Amino acid sequence: MSELSEQVEIAQDAGTPAVYFDGVSSRRRKVTLGFEDQLEIREDGETPTRWAYAEIRRADSPPGVLRLSCISAPPLARLELRETPLAREIAARCPRLDEHQAGRSGVAKIVGWSVAAAVSILAVIHFGVPLAADRLAPLVPEPLERRIGDAAEVQVKAAFGGRVCDNPAGQAAFTKLMKRLRDAAGLDDTVKSAVLPTTLPNAFALPGGKVYLLNGLLNKAENVDEIAGVLAHELGHLRHHDNMRGIIYNGGTSFLIGLLFGDVTGSSAVIFASRSVVEASYSREAETAADTFAIDLMHALGRSPKPAAELMFRITGKEGGSGFTILASHPLTEDRLARMTKEDRPASGQPLLTTEEWVALKGICGGAGKV
Repeated sequence: MSELSEQVEIAQDAGTPAVYFDGVSSRRRKVTLGFEDQLEIREDGETPTRWAYAEIRRADSPPGVLRLSCISAPPLARLELRETPLAREIAARCPRLDEHQAGRSGVAKIVGWSVAAAVSILAVIHFGVPLAADRLAPLVPEPLERRIGDAAEVQVKAAFGGRVCDNPAGQAAFTKLMKRLRDAAGLDDTVKSAVLPTTLPNAFALPGGKVYLLNGLLNKAENVDEIAGVLAHELGHLRHHDNMRGIIYNGGTSFLIGLLFGDVTGSSAVIFASRSVVEASYSREAETAADTFAIDLMHALGRSPKPAAELMFRITGKEGGSGFTILASHPLTEDRLARMTKEDRPASGQPLLTTEEWVALKGICGGAGKV
């Protein structure tokens, strides 16, 4: 044994032993160190562990402690000793002590994996979540979807004064119109509908079979086919579960999971759902599919889908699409208008309402209706 090695062991025997963790067990081992051609880590009765000086690296440690690791040792292996002349001696013998273990290639790997993780997250957001929403929305059980719609309905009605328009003659006309639309669409009477008293021109569907027409849109309509085409479009969103898809896609999975476990009335969930369904911004694919549904439905009734597009175009031209209008959630493009115009056909079916019924519908929220 060299003179320096003997001096080091004497210093350790005087009260500064090193502590060694072999990276395999959690046992704390008190060891002595020997400085030969490699650093020797010695424990009584055990074969010395040898670390090449060039492979020893400094590890994170608290103040006053030198913590070392070795590239060729198990990843969790550590040697710890107080900042003493012994520690300084080790530092002097290790030429690459402060070189990061990962090295350049390791850093490149870390950066590469970080970029890959970021790309994966973006891929999930842009592709995985929409795909999951598309697959999950039609699978939501009807009772659960109705519960979501009921919870949102409470907030929706509260936002519009807590009441619905119920003039008897107007309600009879509206019921007749919705029945003709439902029957032609193959939907049953579980689909509920109402007119809400507000000047805002809009119409929307809620999960669980609920369709609402806002009186502001009814006031701007010039004939029943305009309103029928808009309602047919909303029935398309209802049939295709677009609202449920939007709730899942826009971050409402926590709300959906909450409902699955019985949390039906949580205020944050209800507020989120009501905001999502009323202010829904559908994808281009969903809008196109709802347009197709409305076109086919109006044709089945022997009526033209063009009047609905003309109604939306009038609102766009006069209001520029500003404010809370039907255009906020159903943006009308020239392509959509051109498509509905192309699908225009001479009326072959009976009028959806009589002139008197149309006047009554216009006055459903009170006051005399105007044609």
